[in-house]
Amino acid sequence: MLHASDGLSQLGQRAQAQPVDLAKTLHDGSRIAVVGAGPSGSMFSYFLLKMADTVALELDVHLYEPRHFCHRGPAGCNHCGGIVSESLVQRLATEGIALPDDVVQRGIESYTLHMDVGDVEIATPLHERRIAAIYRGNGPRNSEPLDTHSFDGYLQQLAYDQGATAMPKLVTNVTNDGEQMRVECADGSSADYDLVVIATGVNSRLIKTLQGQLSEYSPPEVTKTFICEFHLGKELIRKTLGPSMHVFLLDIPRLEFAALIPKGNYVTLCLLGDDIDDKLMEQFFSSPEVKNCFPGGVIPPHVCHCYPRINIQTAKPSYGDRLVMIGDSGTTRLFKDGIGASYRTAKAAARTAVFHGVAAEDFRKYYWPLCKKVDSDNQIGKLVFAIGSLVQRARFARRGVLRMTANEQKNPEIPPRMSEVLWDLFSGSAPYREVFLRTLHPAYIASLMWNLVAGNVPGKKPAAKQEPVESGNG
Repeated sequence: MLHASDGLSQLGQRAQAQPVDLAKTLHDGSRIAVVGAGPSGSMFSYFLLKMADTVALELDVHLYEPRHFCHRGPAGCNHCGGIVSESLVQRLATEGIALPDDVVQRGIESYTLHMDVGDVEIATPLHERRIAAIYRGNGPRNSEPLDTHSFDGYLQQLAYDQGATAMPKLVTNVTNDGEQMRVECADGSSADYDLVVIATGVNSRLIKTLQGQLSEYSPPEVTKTFICEFHLGKELIRKTLGPSMHVFLLDIPRLEFAALIPKGNYVTLCLLGDDIDDKLMEQFFSSPEVKNCFPGGVIPPHVCHCYPRINIQTAKPSYGDRLVMIGDSGTTRLFKDGIGASYRTAKAAARTAVFHGVAAEDFRKYYWPLCKKVDSDNQIGKLVFAIGSLVQRARFARRGVLRMTANEQKNPEIPPRMSEVLWDLFSGSAPYREVFLRTLHPAYIASLMWNLVAGNVPGKKPAAKQEPVESGNG
């Protein structure tokens, strides 16, 4: 929580720092353009105005977003799987962002891991490490009207309630004249600002225009993914998938992560990896492990789909004079917890702008360290996923992982070492560094080695597949 005394103290520290470029600090009446009203842009606007209020600083924040997140289908879609951890929900609540029940589509109580050698259900290690399924927009194009709301739309409204001004325009260019930033829109209008915040994500063409605005700028490195929606209905989802997120560890080259996420009457499929293409998808959909998750083993036609790009390498630098990039536009966690990364980068950038300044040096000193920390953890994440790829390609390794996990789930007296590693790897609830270090624990290594041997004894039957979880929770 941010208190007024904290704000005044930080403002005093800024005033005492020498030298101070007053032309590049925010003052009463300063104008800020936030381009993109997804989680990072909306949360930045919310935090900026809330922090400014603690030091009696009046700012004029314009939130540019041409989409309407209350609409179904592409007009309101933000191309995301839509998973948030309960720990993040609790953290947002301490910031005054309490998600209402109608934003959460379904509480996810377990993961079900599917492999060719068997399936195993992994219960949440701790109550506070549950996860929730949400729609970033208002659902697929043909979804029926429901008493649910868009996660992004909810955050957007919070920003407006805090004092941000809605600008329903498409920004096509951002330029710097040395004194101010200019935002140009598709309708031919333009306006000048003291700070421009880029929160468009990596699927916006605007990112490319920034290469001409920043010296030595490298945009985020991206890869193509696949997301689609299947309409099954609540009752059928309850019987076949239950309150579980279904994850697949299959021997398919270039596939890093695949999951089926139940949401209301729909199931979201996410495929993440190295530039998902038709060949990879054909292999995935033809695998019996995937077909068996659907009623009668038949995969129905999807009602909508997209191929969004995702950030897999931090933009460098993700700032300039009067310019900062947050969320996917700047840095995010590899494959997981994009909303959590949006929260952290939005708050860090807002704190820098209010309490330190909007010069490139201010963002380098107070914002960039967070970006570097995320980027460093992502490098470890790449190593973790590389090890996971080796397991995917080795049947004997899959047997060992299955046996170790199944034994942990059956016997509560066995420390759930593999279960916790898989849970945090799938959910993004812990930094990759922490997950990797847990795999180096002698007890983890010893247990894995034993299960690799025991799970591959000649003549031993594969682990029995667990039945789908029945639940009365709709």
